[in-house]
Amino acid sequence: MGRFAVILPAAGRSTRFGDSKQKKIFAEIDGRAVWLRAVDPFIGREDVGQVVVAISPEDRELFERRYRANVAFLGIKVVEGGAERFDTIANALEAVDASCDYVAVHDAARPCLLPEQVDAVFAAAIEHGAALLAVAVADTLKRVGPDRRTVETVPRAGLYGAQTPQVFRKDLLLRAYANRSKVAHAITDDAQLVEAIGHPCFVVDGSPMNLKITTQADLRLAAAILKARPEPKGDVPLHPFSDEKAKWDVGPKRKLEDLF
Repeated sequence: MGRFAVILPAAGRSTRFGDSKQKKIFAEIDGRAVWLRAVDPFIGREDVGQVVVAISPEDRELFERRYRANVAFLGIKVVEGGAERFDTIANALEAVDASCDYVAVHDAARPCLLPEQVDAVFAAAIEHGAALLAVAVADTLKRVGPDRRTVETVPRAGLYGAQTPQVFRKDLLLRAYANRSKVAHAITDDAQLVEAIGHPCFVVDGSPMNLKITTQADLRLAAAILKARPEPKGDVPLHPFSDEKAKWDVGPKRKLEDLF
């Protein structure tokens, strides 16, 4: 079995998505759900031994009805999440197979991850014990008061925007979650918990195109990114429920950077 278990938290409430009929992970891009596109880069990898998707209990019936065939064919384990993201990850950790040495956590709302980014962050986790994708902050940062007036300009040197996957030795992540009640600040990602037990996380360069869908505008941007990708090589789909291919031609035909 592969050394990596992959957890996709998908139990969020999607309060900012602006669609009263469905959550963002169930929204479709070119006919396929966002969460399925987020899973794609991990399917078929020899180093991935398990994929766990954690859903909200209220979504169980819908998930079973829509995605039973996908889950069965891809061998995905489905568990129920909790009230907060860290509760969801904690529940999913209990389902991780004992044979997996590392755990990767990837947002189910990030459908534009590339296989080479997975390669890089997996390798960094093996070398350093903990690693994450992140993007250096390029914009000028302003701290704003309650009256919406600027208070100060925050130096951006050394500041990064965290992305996923975030990948950890399993023992480190389990220790970090056992310690989570002692973390004083709001918990916003898993790297924060690992940092709290004294283990730094190595940063691997991410991409603005590995965006997390929060709003309808993000969904449209993700669709544009996926459409602008180079045509994949070969004629064999990664799996029967995917219109993507296993290998990518990363030649000069089309550049994703042209979108930004």
